[in-house]
Amino acid sequence: AVRHPAALPGLPRRLPGPRHRARARRGRPAPRHARMRPEDVGLSSDMPFFRNRDAPATEGTPAITHTTIYKSEKFSMVLFFLPTNAVIPLHNHPGMTVFNKLLIGSMHAKSYDWADPDDPPNESDASSADGQLRLAQLVVDDVFTAPCDTSVLFPTAGGNMHRFRAVAPSAFLDILGPPYSIEEDRDCTYYTDIPYSEHHMTSNELIGNEQEGRRLAWLKEVEMPRDLKMCSVRYGGPPISGR
Repeated sequence: AVRHPAALPGLPRRLPGPRHRARARRGRPAPRHARMRPEDVGLSSDMPFFRNRDAPATEGTPAITHTTIYKSEKFSMVLFFLPTNAVIPLHNHPGMTVFNKLLIGSMHAKSYDWADPDDPPNESDASSADGQLRLAQLVVDDVFTAPCDTSVLFPTAGGNMHRFRAVAPSAFLDILGPPYSIEEDRDCTYYTDIPYSEHHMTSNELIGNEQEGRRLAWLKEVEMPRDLKMCSVRYGGPPISGR
């Protein structure tokens, strides 16, 4: 994790832990997690960070701050803090189930699933700028404002690849099971999305109707964006058992 020299302005230097340990049942979020409130993790919409909606724009890309509440081989709990206009780029969660809870603020979310999970990337034109494309279907393209329902994404459904942009200062909780692991081939991959109409399909696959075609896009793997700024705040709350 990147070391953060000081606490994010308007947030405590150490974030207290949740009052209850969140559990996940197979296929749906645990009731406690679904009912989680900002105060359960020591946050309040009255904090200066969240009230500073009209702060002047800073040069470059706004930094995103995160703190890991708990991590084990089975799952991890991470809080993210996004100032206005901060962006978490389009990325995936390979083989993972993720519960996402927006606690404070407002964010635009855009997510995709592969149109055919078993279909490999299109390598027929790999030497061109459009090489290594893979067809994906849009799942969500909307703005969410807290309080709102917990969203759940699965390895091949629910919007496994997503992008967030903060419309207002925001905080959200991610519970990832299992967590990212390079050793276990669960590294994070970043993508850029390309409108479906900008690339001709080279296979014999046909899109059944116009509405479906409008919800399709091509995804292309890219390197982690150089302007992505992620800073970590050390978690200082009570220990959480993974049992």
